[in-house]
Amino acid sequence: MNPNIDPAADIVAYNRAAWDSQVRKGNRWTVPVTPEEIERAREGDWSIVLTPEKPVPREWFPDFNGEPVEVLCLAGSGGQQAPILAAVGAKVTVFDNSPAQLSQDRMVAEREGLDIKLVQGDMADLSELADESFDLIVHPCSNCFVPNVLPVWKEASRVMKPGGNLLSGIVNPVVYLFDEQLMEKGEFKVCHKIPYSDLTSLSDKQRQAYLNDDEAFCFGHTLADQLGGQIEAGLVLTGLFEDRWSEWPISDHIPTFIATKATKLK
Repeated sequence: MNPNIDPAADIVAYNRAAWDSQVRKGNRWTVPVTPEEIERAREGDWSIVLTPEKPVPREWFPDFNGEPVEVLCLAGSGGQQAPILAAVGAKVTVFDNSPAQLSQDRMVAEREGLDIKLVQGDMADLSELADESFDLIVHPCSNCFVPNVLPVWKEASRVMKPGGNLLSGIVNPVVYLFDEQLMEKGEFKVCHKIPYSDLTSLSDKQRQAYLNDDEAFCFGHTLADQLGGQIEAGLVLTGLFEDRWSEWPISDHIPTFIATKATKLK
């Protein structure tokens, strides 16, 4: 990772380098699907996640056996969702900030003979993508890595066709209230306010620990911005479920993730 990148000055560049580093470390969200998973998907046995554990309901997806379905995996590379959707017949574009993460999708596409378009960029700026281009946008739990989520929703709405759906994973902001190190031990000490930012909510020592570990900097958005922001962008919430992550002790007390389905009205 480039030690000269200041996250406060350029969070997009910093988090790009951080996720490139996570690929090298084998972070679970960077590990591509196996040939066996692709084969099962081609046979109709498949699922993907937007949040850590609960699969997205199959009824949230269009029929991939009919007319070609244009799918955008928004900030969703890593060789996981995109190859599965391509294997079931979707025309998939992956848009992501991390070249190393995109390389995981490229590797699976070449290995499995899948046609996946790869685009590198900031999820808050989709200017490379045309208006009303996609029937479905799949946005795994990744907008916690941008300081302002509202441009993400507006850009997603712009590039989505009328009648299309945006499937998103969201971190419950309650997670960011607590001291992270204590929370990992099952102790819940309220230390922060929402909205939360690793740039301003942490001590200098805590921020340095993130820098030393090549961790991406995170942001805890309000539910008004996460849910209301989709509505402000011209979408209607048509589905929602909650999920937990068994690795987080707080998940024993409250769901820590939310998944939404939002529809762009015709």
